[in-house]
Amino acid sequence: MSEHQISLTVDGERETLTVEGRTLLVHALREDLGVTAPKVGCETSKCGACTVELDGDVVKACTVLAVQADGKTVRTAASDTEDDVRSVVTQQFHEQHGLQCGYCTPGMVLTAADLLRENPDPTPSEIRASLKGNICRCTGYTNIVRAVESAASELEGTAAVAGDGGKTAAVDGSAPEGDD
Repeated sequence: MSEHQISLTVDGERETLTVEGRTLLVHALREDLGVTAPKVGCETSKCGACTVELDGDVVKACTVLAVQADGKTVRTAASDTEDDVRSVVTQQFHEQHGLQCGYCTPGMVLTAADLLRENPDPTPSEIRASLKGNICRCTGYTNIVRAVESAASELEGTAAVAGDGGKTAAVDGSAPEGDD
């Protein structure tokens, strides 16, 4: 297999590394650079555990070859870069108990922050639809959806949305559909 030297910025640090052409970005981040926020879950883009921002776009790092990230900027949920939206989402995940084992949390946080940048006042259905590509086996989504609602309220300065915005988890672990 041919090797390629790539340079990219990861969480504010310029990195240069040599990778095989078939190396996935998630593996380069974790194995070559020791960046552990993106997790290796399904490697089929179904679970969202490997979610990162690549030049500002939220992507699943198991769907991107490391060579495709050459010259680009990668931000993970662990990035020290100031991001008010992500900071509020992270805070609300803690306050609303939107995490348990933490495996899915980095991907959930980045996906939720991206949603709130695009749609600052999402409905519970819009939140669930946005999170469909992220699987959580621990929480049942209720507290995750509540955390995103609370983050939206805090960011907008509006009253928190009450109720069971998350409903219950579907049997297959996908974010449940609401009846609203």
